[in-house]
Amino acid sequence: VQLQASGGGLAQPGGSLRLSCAASGRFVRINDMGWFRQAPGKQRELVADITGGGGTNYANSVLGRVFIARDNAKNTVDLQMNSLLPEDTAVYYCTADIRVHWGRDSRRYWGQGTLVTVSS
Repeated sequence: VQLQASGGGLAQPGGSLRLSCAASGRFVRINDMGWFRQAPGKQRELVADITGGGGTNYANSVLGRVFIARDNAKNTVDLQMNSLLPEDTAVYYCTADIRVHWGRDSRRYWGQGTLVTVSS
């Protein structure tokens, strides 16, 4: 199982970026999917996550600016980030709780990380 993230880069304050992540490989079910971020010198923190049924959860710091969505048919999860702030600068990691066999418990997988820099 692999999670491949894309879409990071440089944006100006107030700008927008869209991150995408696709799960590939052999598995039977993807439970929740989400995005974490880690800024320099800080711990990794949740940005947003979404259940298989579409229920969402957001960090307080991104409420109203960031929106998460998934496509269950394509095994993808996107993060639309608007009104970007310099403090959004971080490496963003996609994650998913995936079951590879019905006879085994699911476990969490992580993508490779994509850098988002917000600066003028």
